[in-house]
Amino acid sequence: MAKKSKALPRVLVVDDEVDLAELLELTLLKMGLDVEKAHGVIAAKALIDSQHFDLCLSDMRMPDGEGLDLVRHIQAKGLDLPIAVITAYGSTENAVAALKAGAFDYLAKPVALEQLRALVKSALKIDATPAVKAARRDRPLLGDSVALQQVLVLIEKLARNQAPVYVTGESGSGKERAARAIHASSNRAEKPFVAVNCGAIPENLMESEFFGYRKGAFTGAMDDREGFFQAANGGTLFLDEVADLPLAMQVKLLRAIQERKVRQVGGVNEVDVDVRIISATHQNLARCVESGKFRQDLYYRLNVIELKMPALREMGDDVLTIAQFLVEDIAARQGMPVMKFTAAAKKALCRYDFPGNVRELENILERAVALADGTEIDSDDLQLQQSQCDKAEAVAANLGDTYPLQDYLDRVEKAAIVAALDKTGFNRTQAAKLLGVTFRSLRYRLERLGIVEG
Repeated sequence: MAKKSKALPRVLVVDDEVDLAELLELTLLKMGLDVEKAHGVIAAKALIDSQHFDLCLSDMRMPDGEGLDLVRHIQAKGLDLPIAVITAYGSTENAVAALKAGAFDYLAKPVALEQLRALVKSALKIDATPAVKAARRDRPLLGDSVALQQVLVLIEKLARNQAPVYVTGESGSGKERAARAIHASSNRAEKPFVAVNCGAIPENLMESEFFGYRKGAFTGAMDDREGFFQAANGGTLFLDEVADLPLAMQVKLLRAIQERKVRQVGGVNEVDVDVRIISATHQNLARCVESGKFRQDLYYRLNVIELKMPALREMGDDVLTIAQFLVEDIAARQGMPVMKFTAAAKKALCRYDFPGNVRELENILERAVALADGTEIDSDDLQLQQSQCDKAEAVAANLGDTYPLQDYLDRVEKAAIVAALDKTGFNRTQAAKLLGVTFRSLRYRLERLGIVEG
């Protein structure tokens, strides 16, 4: 019996301009794809409801509706159908709205056929290798708490489109791990994931590091070299601590993201790049915009969809799951048996507030494994300082109920603030984060309560 041939991937092209629809159809047919056309939103919805498609390309504005209507229709039905929208030149607002609604990507008119081909190839890479599928199953983010499960659900959604993602969260909360999870679950998983710490690059080297350089462009440029954008081509570029970028570099980064092209230092021609941008910072980027430290246009380009990583203290008993995983990892690296936690150690871990989050937990466990006797880690091995919450509770319990209410509250508040300042070496910015208040609010409380250093 003859072997049945595999069906060609099917693409739905939606555009009320017949000439453009035919141009797109011809390009896609030459790529070996099966193409269906619809000249309006209503006709497109009928086809989507009755037939299977692997990709949809839709114009943004049509007489009977918008491309956004199709995006929402596909999302509402829960279809595994990537959709890209075609927007008018310079219509950034429409593109961002489409990405937020769940579109895979967008193209600007006039449509550049090379960009179209790159988008289609990226969208149709549905079948991953066994290694990639295994990596998708082995999530780098552990835990069953509501806070983490919400993050994992959003990561799955983000992996299905190309929208820029802005990851927020405290230092050590796993922002890079979240970015890697998005990449590993996306159709870019077989391409590079390039992580860049923007705060670690000297300002005079930034342009050459990001965009590469040509031989002879400057003293020491002995050979041509690719930059981060070229290295991540087809994959994901993760910009950590993006708030540390100087303003001059922000302008160049914005242009590279908008145009999807880079020019090497010392080069003449621009090179097309296809990267997904994920950025992160522990700073409040909106406040950086307000203070003039960060460009507003770049902020809106990066912050299309925000993913907030929960602090470890917000994840309940997940700390024990993560701690057990880390201890097993330490044991595997050091070639030693896996240690267990005593009941006292587990209680201590659950009560501690972890201002440094998972990174601090890992450091604590590295030390505990080295200090522990036998096969168990006890609370003394962890060497955890009493949390500011415990200190405040202890002080409050000793205050009694003989004071006027305001005095009583002031004393409790002062005790908590002093404990936080002690823990952070009187670093008011870190203390404010620890207490969950703004820096301005903490400064007001310090003045009101008469708290001074030393």
